[in-house]
Amino acid sequence: MTTTVATAPPGVRLPAAAARTRHTLGRVLATLARSVAIFVPVFLVATFVTFALRSLSGLSPARIQLGEEATPEAVARVEAQWGLDRPFLVQYGDWFGDVLHGRLGTSWTNGADISTLIGLGLGVSLSVATFALIIGVVAGFGLGTLAALRRTTWIDRAITGFVTVISVMPAFVVGIVLVAVFSVGLHLFPSAGYIPAEQGFGPWLAHITLPAVALSFDVVADVARQLRGGLVGAYGENYVTGAVVRGLSPRRIFFGHVLRNGIGPALATLGLKFPALVGASVVTEWIFGLQGFGRFANDSAQAGDVPAVQGVLVVSIVLVVAFNLLVNLVLARVTPASRRGV
Repeated sequence: MTTTVATAPPGVRLPAAAARTRHTLGRVLATLARSVAIFVPVFLVATFVTFALRSLSGLSPARIQLGEEATPEAVARVEAQWGLDRPFLVQYGDWFGDVLHGRLGTSWTNGADISTLIGLGLGVSLSVATFALIIGVVAGFGLGTLAALRRTTWIDRAITGFVTVISVMPAFVVGIVLVAVFSVGLHLFPSAGYIPAEQGFGPWLAHITLPAVALSFDVVADVARQLRGGLVGAYGENYVTGAVVRGLSPRRIFFGHVLRNGIGPALATLGLKFPALVGASVVTEWIFGLQGFGRFANDSAQAGDVPAVQGVLVVSIVLVVAFNLLVNLVLARVTPASRRGV
């Protein structure tokens, strides 16, 4: 007796793995396309407003280089050298074209290339901010998950109280305490300065640890609160009740249903936190003697160096949009609700 097995013609049906891969790729590309469609007009408007700040500020390189007593003729001569005597839209078009090519102009105060100056400070701030984000994610996810799993118990209340306390502690206060304890008292970490990673991973890590810990407190608190709320809300959904009725293990319910549906708010919080860590750490950089991005922005604003401030704003816009784009892609891959377009 011969048994004949019917086979589908080649190309009629894709294997399940290939179909899932194609579906995932299509979802990621759709999310990327939507994000880019939002990014382009936002970037255009933001850069236009950023460039218009020079005209609104009334500042001039002549006033910085020649002083307030400069004659109108001298002021006009210096402004002509900088091309400021041309129509506003012509200046904006030239500046925007340079921005698209990575050129952010020349400093009014010292004539240095702004892209180079920002690159030096951005490397320091990105090192500290990335390490602070890692600490915040690890500690925040751990505390938020533990609080959700032990909800309504003393552990939940203790974690909630702890994250509430650290959320109201300013980073510069935490930084001063860390320096006093771990640098001056215990001599475990350097109190100030920065060493690039190219000169040694150990010294680089030692110099960024304390400022990163000081900046991470706010991230830990927000991530823990958002994750705890999202997980507790997910545990109350009907699909979790159905999974319990079907006899699924608690581990499978948590990782397969609860975590994937409750992680969204915590991930969205990270989209706002990372750019803030890079640019809003001026006081912390002063405490730890870091010549970072935030300190450069502060010094440029105080000196009236408008091209430098414009460069800082452009880089900040790119950081905010790029990191939010990354978060959106992760959300599209991880959370089931985003797959349905919710």
